Amino acid sequence: MNHDVGIRNLAIVGPYASGKTSLLEALLFAAGAIDRRGRTQDGNTVGDSSPEARDRRMTVELNVAGCDLANLHLNLLDCPGSVEFQQETLNALIGVDAALVCCEADPERVLTLAPLLRFLDQRQIPHLLFVNKIDRTEPGQFTACFEALRDISERPLVLHQFPIHDDRDPIGYVNLIDESAHHFTDDHDIPLPAALKVAETAARQHLLEVLADHDDELLELLLEEQPPSPEMIERDLRRDLSRDDLVPVLLGSADRGWGIRALLRCLEREVPDPALTAARLELEAGPDCQIQVLKTYQQPQAGKLSLVRIWSGELRDGMTLNGDRSGGLYRLLGNQLLPLESAQAGDIIAISRLDRACTGDTLSEGDVRPSLPRAPQLQPVYALAIAPERRNDEVKLSQALKRLQEEDPALHWEQHGDTHEVILWGQGEIHLKVALERLRRKFGLPMTSQAPAVPYRETIRRASRNIHGRYKHQTGGHGQFGDVYLDVQPLHRGEGFRFDERIVGGVVPRQYIPGVESGVRDQLDHGPLGYPVVDVAVTLTNGSYHSVDSSEQAFRQAARLAMQEALNSGEPVLLEPVLAVTVSVPASFTAAALKLVNGRRGQVLGYDRKPDWEGWDEITAQLPQAEMPQLLVDLRSATQGVGFFDWQPDHLEEVPERRAQPQVVASRGRRR
Repeated sequence: MNHDVGIRNLAIVGPYASGKTSLLEALLFAAGAIDRRGRTQDGNTVGDSSPEARDRRMTVELNVAGCDLANLHLNLLDCPGSVEFQQETLNALIGVDAALVCCEADPERVLTLAPLLRFLDQRQIPHLLFVNKIDRTEPGQFTACFEALRDISERPLVLHQFPIHDDRDPIGYVNLIDESAHHFTDDHDIPLPAALKVAETAARQHLLEVLADHDDELLELLLEEQPPSPEMIERDLRRDLSRDDLVPVLLGSADRGWGIRALLRCLEREVPDPALTAARLELEAGPDCQIQVLKTYQQPQAGKLSLVRIWSGELRDGMTLNGDRSGGLYRLLGNQLLPLESAQAGDIIAISRLDRACTGDTLSEGDVRPSLPRAPQLQPVYALAIAPERRNDEVKLSQALKRLQEEDPALHWEQHGDTHEVILWGQGEIHLKVALERLRRKFGLPMTSQAPAVPYRETIRRASRNIHGRYKHQTGGHGQFGDVYLDVQPLHRGEGFRFDERIVGGVVPRQYIPGVESGVRDQLDHGPLGYPVVDVAVTLTNGSYHSVDSSEQAFRQAARLAMQEALNSGEPVLLEPVLAVTVSVPASFTAAALKLVNGRRGQVLGYDRKPDWEGWDEITAQLPQAEMPQLLVDLRSATQGVGFFDWQPDHLEEVPERRAQPQVVASRGRRR
């Protein structure tokens, strides 16, 4: 690329089904980067090129493309809208100069933008709003949508454009900077309808007043009732947008190409340049090349590809970064790789063969290796137990999961110590299904999946005294003999396991007591109900031994026999893990969220205003782990997808008898 050409990096973000991929397609087509505009329903767009995305007609990972505007190259990062793929969006937003928030012109769906707008304002990421699907609106609907947007935005919203309707149908827009009116179909000038003049004047006056809050010169002109020039308005918009002091609002229809050329002109003139972004993040420019990995792609043939933001210096093909010699440099156009020899500071490109680099990492050519701010890591909230369809694939699974996690850091996996299942964690059912499809397609690992087993425990209600266990075995030569008496009693919940001994007179020699404890622990691994036993105290009180036939192993077997009898007679009960849960929802959904928690055997501890979240509540509760998967589904359904929760293990609690019986039967069936 010619280094005289400027760079701008823009993330296209917004809720699921708001039209982000169609907007990317429309921008590329209007800029001449592609010669035909694809459609998501036809599966032929530049974005959403993976089979997983096209099968679902939804964005499931970050898509990147670019276009040239006069002396400016615009990198466009099309981000997933589904909350299940939110980590991709957060990772991308760390590396852009601004975000273009795409939303529908529907006031009922505006609430879905609240968490995203909050993240942008917290990080002071400049952002614009594009109200899409304007072709489906009626007079007054856009104004209602704008008012709803103002209610959820921490920053003041200002209209860049105002819609023009002919009877009930939208036909064009007014540019509030210069008050020119344009037709949607070919952007030609049209007269401003007289009936719209009052509303247009009020919208423009609001724009000027917000700008004057940060410009004394403009304020003076307004006080003197002097009209500011369009150049002054555009200058102030560009400055205030770069500081995240306001949010310009534009409108159009991506599917029909309405308002796209006007949007491109706005992006070209008003999106802050990379130097302002570096200053916002307080990054010092230097001669050394410093980059940050925004996304990792695992390609079946080409291998690992790292999408990076260049923060300083010049990146050249073959450069060594953090000890890895880079492969080729590429500009992305969807799934196309366009080779480059070098790239300048501010650009976003892809690099092959950075084997040790992970998403979020800061890489440097020099010895100084700064650590740039990372996106927050989302807590996993949904899990599946997975296993290869072919047993001989088990040896390949851990390496494939590691590479899959490099591509998607929102995934986590573990080998559960109690259930012995491989558990894959993520952000929801669709998220994990996409991950399993990638395992099959990219790594040749078809998988089976099921709900993970809940790690139940059991304990006893009743103490047992002087439980006798004797192990005697004679087989010619030395035999085996161990003889013990145990006291076994329940402990308070959460106290775990205690072992003690009160041996007097050496009736059980000291060298055999560790064998007794081992035998007790062996029997605790699988109690009478089929689950590990917790919260019991065991005391060795008496016993006997044989001078020739006794051994540590014999006393271990004797202790197991005694413990088996003690647990069976101790009124065993099933325990389930209970989690401490914090549910966050808009206040209008608090009643519904409380009902959900109560309906899933949860205990609500209280609720209050969510700190620093205007209009949101926070519910604290305790909920059985077995109920968590359905809570996630129900909560998202009841809150337009914006409700979320955090959790952590809290305690074990007795399972109600009618629910315990099926688990005991299932456990005994597995043991047989």
